[in-house]
Amino acid sequence: MIPHVPSAHPEFEHRDVQGGAARAAVFGVSDGLVSNMGLILGVAGADPAPAVVRLAGLAGLVSGAISMAAGEYNSMRVQSELLERELTIEARELRRRPEAETAELAAIYEQRGLDADEAAMVAETLMSDPDTALETHAREELGINPQQLGSPLAAGGWSFVAFATGALVPLLPWFFGSGTAAILTSLALGTVAACVVGVLIGRATDRPPLRAVARQLVFTLVPAAVTFLIGNALGVGTG
Repeated sequence: MIPHVPSAHPEFEHRDVQGGAARAAVFGVSDGLVSNMGLILGVAGADPAPAVVRLAGLAGLVSGAISMAAGEYNSMRVQSELLERELTIEARELRRRPEAETAELAAIYEQRGLDADEAAMVAETLMSDPDTALETHAREELGINPQQLGSPLAAGGWSFVAFATGALVPLLPWFFGSGTAAILTSLALGTVAACVVGVLIGRATDRPPLRAVARQLVFTLVPAAVTFLIGNALGVGTG
């Protein structure tokens, strides 16, 4: 166990934000909703047969979800490899220069408020076990929790599911209807979903929910309006 050492801000309890899965879920739902809403209404604005809108929406859902998952997986994989590299370098330094690393750790704890003797004692105690020494240096010097480097598979999986969920919302009406009714229902469902996503983002970031909702509505409805107008201007008129 690593002993508790006072930090500069002991009154705060911070949540873990390194894992990646929660971030991928939030961005995935938002991206899925925004991109497929614009795609579906853009195609619908051209007034094709309903099957064309469904096909476009499904293609956008599947391709977008795969692309999002692959991008998130690669991003997390690279991040994990970079962190693992830093841990490998730190482990090598601990073996090569244990005295210097002990002094560095003691200096950190002095900066945290311990006197020199106490800091040296804590540092020497932690350095006595190789695994504890590496974990401590990773946390204190690198800001890395070796136990929470993030899972690329989890991030990619969450990203796929989240994007598909967001992309499905404006597509649902086109499985049961067509024309103006389906367009208005897609718009209504997308608006509700954007509000929900905005509230969740506001809560997750401890920011005013109304601001997050307004921002999400703008990001969702403005692109949809633009693509609808473009589609309407270039309408094919086959439906």
